[in-house]
Amino acid sequence: MSISLQISPLKCAKTSVDRLASLESRRGLWAASSRRRRPSFSRRLVASMKLTEKSESSDLAAVNGPLDLEKFSNSFGFPSSDYDLGKTTGPTISRRKTKIVCTIGPSTSTREMIWKLAEEGMNVARLNMSHGDHASHQKTIDLVKEYNSQSKDNAVAIMLDTKGPEVRSGDVPQPILLEEGQEFNFTIKRGVSLEDTVSVNYDDFVNDVEVGDILLVDGGMMSLVVRSKTEDLVKCEVIDGGELKSRRHLNVRGKSATLPSITEKDWEDIKFGVDNKVDYYAVSFVKDAKVVHELKDYLRSCGADIHVTVKIESADSIPNLHSIISASDGAMVARGDLGAELPIEDVPLLQEEIIRKCHSMGKPVIVATNMLESMINHPTPTRAEVSDIAIAVREGADAVMLSGETAHGKFPLKAVKVMHTVALRTESSMPKDAAPPNPTAAFKFYKSHMGAMFAYHATTMANTLRTAIIVFTRTGSMATLLSHFGPSSTIFAFTNEERVKQRLALYHGVLPLYMQFSDDAEETFTRALDMLLSQGLLKTGEHVTLVQSGTQPIWRDESTHHIQVREVQG
Repeated sequence: MSISLQISPLKCAKTSVDRLASLESRRGLWAASSRRRRPSFSRRLVASMKLTEKSESSDLAAVNGPLDLEKFSNSFGFPSSDYDLGKTTGPTISRRKTKIVCTIGPSTSTREMIWKLAEEGMNVARLNMSHGDHASHQKTIDLVKEYNSQSKDNAVAIMLDTKGPEVRSGDVPQPILLEEGQEFNFTIKRGVSLEDTVSVNYDDFVNDVEVGDILLVDGGMMSLVVRSKTEDLVKCEVIDGGELKSRRHLNVRGKSATLPSITEKDWEDIKFGVDNKVDYYAVSFVKDAKVVHELKDYLRSCGADIHVTVKIESADSIPNLHSIISASDGAMVARGDLGAELPIEDVPLLQEEIIRKCHSMGKPVIVATNMLESMINHPTPTRAEVSDIAIAVREGADAVMLSGETAHGKFPLKAVKVMHTVALRTESSMPKDAAPPNPTAAFKFYKSHMGAMFAYHATTMANTLRTAIIVFTRTGSMATLLSHFGPSSTIFAFTNEERVKQRLALYHGVLPLYMQFSDDAEETFTRALDMLLSQGLLKTGEHVTLVQSGTQPIWRDESTHHIQVREVQG
């Protein structure tokens, strides 16, 4: 394949730049122009770059000289003191880039509350299939879709979170008080509820545990040690006591239950998701990549366009982390069960590792569990919870999640507002001109190397010039690529597919907008800028970086990719 690089001269009111240095030098692209008097930019095209794939031969060449891909994948090296377009115009508003996932439950399942959650900052509505029935979840789906149909500048994705193979204690007529040192038993016999013995819902529970194992109730709110066992009974001693209520979640420290990741109930819920065209599945207790492939095969057989997010929450998933994330469309750091099955001090390190692995593969990652737990009952968070959100944002999470805080908490709207404010404030303190990750690391995870390279350079250009990015996409591929490289300002992703608009709501820094595309590129560009102006998302005089690239060409030859910088006109 040979590649030619064409640089259009800057079109200025009085001065034109007619000579550009070769790309062979890292700073060569703009070095020649930076030594001249700074031009006065016109209201038309500021600069454009076009890269054309001419053939499939292995030679690389450019009209400005040989093209060194290694150097090309490094920074443009723009001298920001001369070309920081944002210094004079600046972004219109600061938009939060880290997305917020809200679990919908009794506190938030009304039309009024879903509208308010969306206006406060909810980007993804999560349906927890461990609670509620299909009728209640159907109501939520219908309300979210109604909101999406009426909102012009916002989109809320729908995530169906499977229950998974949870091991739970049986029903008890009233809470049983467990005290330190007390003997207490779990039996695989159904329907047992005594002062010293309750049932579990898992027939192999006796076989999975060993003498000396630590059992955790509700993620560690209570703990017991296994002292002995019989064919149908596990005899324990209480270490940390508390009130044992009905259907409490049980974990064995350092072990995962030998249950399938997708249960019969999960398959029924997955079919419910297919019928309702949800945007994401969050699959609980994924232990290996096999279950991801199985689910994706099923979705393909149904013709369902639903992305699969794996929940990393079991001890067995950690050795298979790379293959699980690679097979998926994204991951969730589910810290509750993860901290129950593994030493709790390992959880922050695993969170960082999972985020890093997702970044390296270009997959979105959600950090979940206990982020604002105290706000279930209190109107303000703890300082530690605020720091927890800030750390997740700094580590690069695409999204942070609220569970009980919005599902059954007393202050769901305040919880969303706190999460929004903390994320926005943290983002504002992060470097605006940080270099994006090297694209060569992402090449093996993307079908289009050229698309990845252009997303990288569009990000570099936008960061240097302090401009927002506009991309037009039918599949969402270029918008997700740009999100991976983490530009400092907003990615305005215009799409003519409602499904794509909703799915992009999860991605870091992406503001998805629906618009019909015409055959005339300039007319579509103009309508897009007019829409952003009318909604106050841009203002006259700002500059934007416009990207044309991706898996499906729009208004361009398949082998041609464009980056343009334009001034917004009123």
